[in-house]
Amino acid sequence: MADVKAPVDTHEDRSLSDVDNEKHHAHHHTAAIAENLDDLDDPDAGKSAEERAAIDKALMRKVDLWLIPWLCLLYLLSFLDRTNIGNARLAGMEKSLNMTKHPHYYNNTLTIFFISYALAEPVTNVLLKRLTPRVFFTGIILTWGLIMTLMGLVTSYGGLLACRWFLGLAEAGLFPGVNYYLSCWYKRSELGVRAATFFSAAALAGSFGGLLAAAIAKMNGVGGKPGWAWIFIIEGIATMFVGCFCWWMVFDWPATARFLSPEDRIRLRRRLAADNQSSSAEEYDKRHIIAALKDWKCYAYAFIYMGVLMPLYAFSLFLPTILAGMGYAGTKAQLLSVPPYACAAAMTIFVGWVADRTRQRGLCNMVVVSFAIVGFTMLISTKNPHIQYAGTFLGAMGIYPTIPNTLSWASNNIEGVYKRGVIIGIVVGWGNLNGVVSSNIFLAEQKPRYWTGHGTVLGYLIVCVLGGTIFIYTKLRMENKARLSGKRDAMHAGKTDDQIWLAGDNRPDFIYTL
Repeated sequence: MADVKAPVDTHEDRSLSDVDNEKHHAHHHTAAIAENLDDLDDPDAGKSAEERAAIDKALMRKVDLWLIPWLCLLYLLSFLDRTNIGNARLAGMEKSLNMTKHPHYYNNTLTIFFISYALAEPVTNVLLKRLTPRVFFTGIILTWGLIMTLMGLVTSYGGLLACRWFLGLAEAGLFPGVNYYLSCWYKRSELGVRAATFFSAAALAGSFGGLLAAAIAKMNGVGGKPGWAWIFIIEGIATMFVGCFCWWMVFDWPATARFLSPEDRIRLRRRLAADNQSSSAEEYDKRHIIAALKDWKCYAYAFIYMGVLMPLYAFSLFLPTILAGMGYAGTKAQLLSVPPYACAAAMTIFVGWVADRTRQRGLCNMVVVSFAIVGFTMLISTKNPHIQYAGTFLGAMGIYPTIPNTLSWASNNIEGVYKRGVIIGIVVGWGNLNGVVSSNIFLAEQKPRYWTGHGTVLGYLIVCVLGGTIFIYTKLRMENKARLSGKRDAMHAGKTDDQIWLAGDNRPDFIYTL
């Protein structure tokens, strides 16, 4: 998510600001903006406001249809390929690879993925700036599809560890890359629900994974391979197949999109320019980095995000294990993992829609995470499989929506392209590192209540997500009240225009999103 600048030889690149009136207070910097609204001919000159609105609605519907479904498919495959190891475990992977002699071998295969994934993110950001989205996305998808296929051919624990390490390297660029890519196409007020729809593919991957694994596992013995190996092989080949079409399905930037007419390309660039969304609106200045590191919101949002990422990965990786611990096995355990994910996907899109319209992202976090807290309390407090299964629904519905909502909330309250990029990068990176924790807390000897696993997840949800959200919400609400009452009007007295511009959202006329 730290990608904030597209290749400089294009004029259509955009980085979506999530705050109103970017640099409204420093007009002397407008010359740095790559594309000015006045420099673009208006293809709808002379049309009424109603006609313009109808044209704009049709344009964005076209953009949505061409971009969102395909990006959702890519993320579905990404999440499917990183979490299908849980389904393979149910199909006998540990016994085949002699991993049962040590209780933590399976957890190690999960941990190593998150280490390489987190380490690779900064490198992928650099690659995305130097390559076009078409080249970048096609390359990483074909790579991780090949690695996934080879994972089905491993014959030892060491080989599985190696594949998981390289899988983390290959997949690291998709999530931050797509979030940046979307910001090049949509205005500030449009990104939230699209980001939520995109992320809902992670929940759908759980549903799709359970169904697919249940079917593929029946191939046990075909070609001399066990069923768990076919899960990796078939899903890896499917990923590579989809990756081949990326070259034609991913469009680099609005000004070169083949599915748009020349007039529509200009319309899209004009609407972004009118929203002051330009990744070239700022020249690089190390003071932006320093300002980001000094901003308390950076660490507060990172605190919340670690509270949602650890439970997310814990739930995704261990739901099949949790179901097995409840007494379900084989195909039934695989199929029972489907409904909770389907509900989570629907909830994610709904919360994104509500938060976009109410602009109350903090309150949305508080309400939604309460579902997860109740769900995991049900899982840890009883051995009754029916109550535990109901808890998995609440857990999924309470975890998944908070991911895009928290990132959108952070973006809304950080002004300045580079500052925002640094802070979002820190937030996402720190959250992913907590995947290491999620990989090591569900201990087989503690089934079916998994005291350590469910207890740790509850701690993260209550302290980090709920507590962190209440803290930020309260602090920002107090600051908004002070600014609206005029108590901050003199905060920039005696400062130069350059110092005021560098202050970003720390100015009296910037009102934070709650």
